[in-house]
Amino acid sequence: MEPQTSKAQETLKKFFGFNGFKGNQEGVIENLLRGNDTFVIMPTGGGKSLCYQLPAIMQEGTAVVVSPLIALMKNQVDSLRGFADETGIAHVLNSSLSKRDIERVKEDILNGVTKLLYVAPESLTKEDNIEFLRMAKISFFAIDEAHCISEWGHDFRPEYRNLKNIIQKIGRKPIIGLTATATPKVQSDIQKNLGMEDATVYKASFNRPNLFYEVRPKTNNVDRDIIRFIKKRDGQSGIIYCLSRKKVEELAQTLQVNGIRSLPYHAGLDASTRSKHQDAFLMEEADVIVATIAFGMGIDKPDVRFVIHYDMPKSLESYYQETGRAGRDGGEGHCLAFYAYKDVEKLEKFLNGKPVSEQEIGMQLLQEVIAYAETAMNRRKFLLHYFGEEFDEDAGPGAKNDDNSQNPRKQFDAQSDLKLVLETIKATNQRFKAKSVVDTLVGKLGAILKQYKVQELEVFNQGADQDEKHWMSVIRQAIVQGYLKKDIEKYGVLFLSDKGHQFLIDPVPFMIAEDHDYEEEAGQEDIIAEQKAGASFDPALFEMLKQLTRKVAKEKGLPPFTVFQEPSLNEMALHYPTSIDELKQISGVGEGKARKFGAPFLALIQKYVDDNNIEKDDGLLVKSVVNKSGLKVYVIQSTDRKLPLEDIAAAKGLSMEELITEIEHIVHSGTKVNLDYVIEDMLDEEAIEEIHDYFMEAESDDLALAYEEFDGDYSEEELRLMRIKFMSEVAN
Repeated sequence: MEPQTSKAQETLKKFFGFNGFKGNQEGVIENLLRGNDTFVIMPTGGGKSLCYQLPAIMQEGTAVVVSPLIALMKNQVDSLRGFADETGIAHVLNSSLSKRDIERVKEDILNGVTKLLYVAPESLTKEDNIEFLRMAKISFFAIDEAHCISEWGHDFRPEYRNLKNIIQKIGRKPIIGLTATATPKVQSDIQKNLGMEDATVYKASFNRPNLFYEVRPKTNNVDRDIIRFIKKRDGQSGIIYCLSRKKVEELAQTLQVNGIRSLPYHAGLDASTRSKHQDAFLMEEADVIVATIAFGMGIDKPDVRFVIHYDMPKSLESYYQETGRAGRDGGEGHCLAFYAYKDVEKLEKFLNGKPVSEQEIGMQLLQEVIAYAETAMNRRKFLLHYFGEEFDEDAGPGAKNDDNSQNPRKQFDAQSDLKLVLETIKATNQRFKAKSVVDTLVGKLGAILKQYKVQELEVFNQGADQDEKHWMSVIRQAIVQGYLKKDIEKYGVLFLSDKGHQFLIDPVPFMIAEDHDYEEEAGQEDIIAEQKAGASFDPALFEMLKQLTRKVAKEKGLPPFTVFQEPSLNEMALHYPTSIDELKQISGVGEGKARKFGAPFLALIQKYVDDNNIEKDDGLLVKSVVNKSGLKVYVIQSTDRKLPLEDIAAAKGLSMEELITEIEHIVHSGTKVNLDYVIEDMLDEEAIEEIHDYFMEAESDDLALAYEEFDGDYSEEELRLMRIKFMSEVAN
């Protein structure tokens, strides 16, 4: 076999230009070249594709690569053609090809030019493709993203289930299955469904030591928390995952109005927008992509510095895949997830309409997500255990790189609790999942427990002095510490390991920490935020700002209310803005006003802050996107086009009153709106001048006072529109 190895290295250098293999690659390639079935479990970024590309190039015939991701296939084919002299070295076979293209692909395969043929499972099931491949010389079959075969995988595709039969029809050759995530359950599923139980398994470590894992409670101020997090990492690349398209759009907009270069990405956008946004992210024209899980398939940006989960995903595999897009270059990657149990309840509701078996699987996967979020143990150890890997939480690579290790909760010895859990599982003949075990402990009698007459057992209700949450925590930590195991075939059924049986004979201390109670923590954070928000403004500064407003107004020959109105001054005296960016966040200011009047106000506030040693909290002012941002743009564009106000109101389903209020808001926040075409139809030149002069002299912009002043000569609507014109021209 020796010459073959050096040949593999020669080909690697000659074709791909690499000097050496990474990790298990060489072993995998050798095994496949010997004609053996091979199963590769290797995290993304570990070099999976080389494991089938190199042996395909080295052997006679064509390797058939099955993959569900069209974009990924295209990338790989383009990249292989870049290395080779013959463009026919790799082809994609799918329904988008013309008849002529298909003929060319088949010709190249029969002439021995094509080494790799990429197909989606749907194309492989077509009868004429099967017939054709039976005539071709096939070197081996590569099944990429093999977790798609298993219902327990995070990306189940029913069409993958049929691959074993199709391969038999074409003619059985060695199979290599590859996946970037696989729990022991998924692994056994894949091997069984591909008929490769005897395959040699190569499993790389799932540990990414450079990633920092953190879970925070999801409060009512989650947008503010995210903005604060990103602002501290100015200019760094990040991805934020949300479960719904609507939330993706909203959050991307909120980030934009708060000065963060962000773009949305989801399946509801057309392909050209998606690809434009993806390119902007890759070319660093945007720092943050807000996305549903549609994003990231085959995205290889090495310097993503953070991945935020706005919503918890549906499974830990998804979580691992998505967080794995951070820190591919080996640099820091911060993985922050916001967790609220009610989000998970929403996901549970979605499962309700599904077939029972799917519901069962979905619920089990969600239980694991809850367990990960609420656990107080080392998150890396928890995650790696889920993928069937042991981890030393004291000395393993990246051991202390998570929130729980950096802020450890108090531990206590739960030896007697573990003893009761193990005795209960034994007494119920090791037939139940965690929830039924907990129900037995706290004396909750459901239909399943009644059926097995659990209420007659001595252990029934023995743990009623503690709540269900506590017992769940004991079970989780007992699994990770190896006292309990989950049955792979009957996923989730608990049984005692040898270590568990030994413990019952000779108990030892069992140190655990109380789980997080994020509902409680979120409540406390919201109270603190509300107290901060309700903090009273600084009356001394408010007076100084009021004086300055009068002074600036006098210098410019304007009424004070056109400079800044009292609510804006109030907010300045609460938040102490000292930069144009901070000033723009104050309500009623906006870009135009900040630039026009801001300088003396910022100078005054800066001096006041310095003189009084005021420590500004980072009480970040977050601008929210009123759902009307689309309306605002529409109103400005429509008035620019001089459309009648009645038409604008009708188009948006507003009353005239509501439309004028909306225009007042727009102007109040510092944007000009030109209504001359409307006003000149209503009022003559003299009247316009008269009302303009009134507002110029007035102490306040109060309409009731204006109405009184003119003794009812002008209607309220006319005065409102004139006030908009006046503020637009003079204040903005």
